[in-house]
This record gives sequence, structure tokens and C-alpha cells, in this order.
Amino acid sequence: MRPRPFPAARAVLAAAALVAPAVLPAGPALADDGAAQPAAGASASASSAPAASGFTIEDPRIKESSGLAASRTHPGVYWTHNDSGDGAYVYAVDSSTGRTVATVTLAGIEPRDVEAISIGPDGDIYLGDIGDNFGGRWPEVWIYRFPEPKTLKDTTLTPTRYTVRYDDGPRDAESLMVHPRTGRVYIVSKKRSSKGALYEAPERLSASGVNVFRRTADINLWATDGAFSPDGTRLVVRGYFDAREYRWQDGRPQEIGSPAVPLQRQGESVTFTADGRALMYGSEGKRSTVQPVTLDDDLLPDSVPKRADEGKNGDGGSRASSGSGTDGGNRTLFIGAGALAVAAAAAVGLRRLLRRRD
Repeated sequence: MRPRPFPAARAVLAAAALVAPAVLPAGPALADDGAAQPAAGASASASSAPAASGFTIEDPRIKESSGLAASRTHPGVYWTHNDSGDGAYVYAVDSSTGRTVATVTLAGIEPRDVEAISIGPDGDIYLGDIGDNFGGRWPEVWIYRFPEPKTLKDTTLTPTRYTVRYDDGPRDAESLMVHPRTGRVYIVSKKRSSKGALYEAPERLSASGVNVFRRTADINLWATDGAFSPDGTRLVVRGYFDAREYRWQDGRPQEIGSPAVPLQRQGESVTFTADGRALMYGSEGKRSTVQPVTLDDDLLPDSVPKRADEGKNGDGGSRASSGSGTDGGNRTLFIGAGALAVAAAAAVGLRRLLRRRD
């Protein structure tokens, strides 16, 4: 979502994205087609599996892509939606071209602040109208559920609507995840002055009553999106500059590492690829890019076989390997902070120059 209470921060984020190439170290390089490539000096034959390919969202209607979900029915297609102010629309984007191949119009609802999207084990799409631009004033938020279309064409559907409250009071959130095995729904609140948290829905959502989500774990991250792996053994939660990955065990997250996060204009979304080997990171803005990061080691879901060459030197530039819960995250946060510092210094210099000219 757009951080409306912090307009200065938005300007700095935009400036940071411009200066990032001068600050960032070598990381997951992207070829012209957006595919993740080995860093300089890495073996070109290090990966036997095809690399995940990034893409640019070409549809001019999609200006604030705020959620991302890999289709279970249509290979290579990703579902996305705009932030608040767009209306009841969900878009299917073909990753091979970046073009919208279907638009779903949801009838009978008036979304307030749609922030997240996920797909359940039954193939239904869940849309989270869970944002709160005032940091937690809305007593209720909503989830909309509808079947993923079998055919990619423009269509109008009437979703099931679920009313949501939190057991410890209203809060802002941008991350909605549906477990691909149990179908249980989870929300991660967005950290502001206190820790964010993972909230668990009742075992079955009710369309006639209020669904109270119960706080079950701390998630100490300014969370902008989250996703389960296709086999349900991993949970990833991202922020603007960093991410955390968790092993999902007995319905609870156990932190195992920090996947790499590309520096983006305003990092808002994340999803696993359909094969579980990579993360796809999305951003807001016109013609925003969706960028892949390939996973290794413990960050790979349990059902994904590891490559025979995994862990060898020389291939770290194109993959995100697991590590301590703080090392990778601190490194990514330091990179982001460096970019912000350069942007801030540039802004201060420009302001001084303008004053002198006055």
C-alpha cells in the first residue's frame, strides 16, 4: 500500500531507487529477459533447472500492484491487483509478455484498501481488503473469495465476502496467506510502533458472522506481503528492503533465514513460483517489474529436490541461500539504508544549492 502518512519517505524511497546501482553490491543479476543469472565469474552450468524469469507489467491500469499470486491453473500467469482507489478488479498477467490476459470484475463489493492476494488448495482466489491507512482505525476488514477462472478472459464474478476482526483490536495489514494444504487463512500485520504479528483465522471462515483472527506469533518486520510455498512447508514475509523465511511446522513459523530482496521503487508483493524454487518480488508504479530470486539450501521447500551442485562456491550471485535470521536481513537492510543515505545527502545538497540561489 502507499504509505500516505509519510510523504517524505515516499520521496526518499524513489530517490533511493535511482541511486541504488551505485550502492548495491553484486547480487542476482537479471538478463535482458529478466531471468536470474549467475554473478560475474559464476559457472554458467551451475543450475540444471531453468531460471525463473522476471517481467514488466505492461498494463497502464495497473499503477499500484500491491499483491501477487502464481496461478495454479495457468502456468506462467500471475494474479495481481491495485491498491486502494482502483475498484473491484483483479488482473491476470502473462509473465512471458507482461500483458494482461484477463480481468476479473468483482460484483457486489466496494473495496476500501485491497492489499494482498493468495490462492487456496481448492483453487479459489482470496483477496485481502485488509489495509488501514490510519494505522488501525477500522474495526473490521474483509476478505473476498472467488474461484480462479478456468479460461483466461474478461469476466464478472460475485465473490463470497468474509468479515474479519483481530482478537487484540484493529491494525494495519498488507499480507494475506492461505495455506495450500489446510486452506487456513493467515494475516501478518504491518509493524509500526510495535511488533507486527501473525494472525490465524478460524479453521473455517464464516460468510454470515464475524471471523476473529487470533494472534499466534510475532513477525518483527514492516511487512508488505507474504506467501506460502506451494507445498506449505515454507512461509516468506517481505518488507520494503528485507524478508524473512520460516519453516512452517505444526501451524507455527520457525525462522530459518533471510532471502535476498531486490531494491525496488516500492517493494509491495511476493509469491513463490509454481515449482517453489524461486521467489517473485513485485513493486508499485507504472510498468513496475517483477523480479526473481532463486532459493537454495534450507530456504527451498521440503518437496523441492536440491541440486547436486548446491552449496558449491561461485554460484552465490544468482541465488538466495539460508543463513542466520539476522545476517542476511542486516545485509539487505544495510544496503537499503545506504541507498537512503545517498538519496538523503543528495536532497540536502540540492536544498542548500537552491537556498544559495535564492
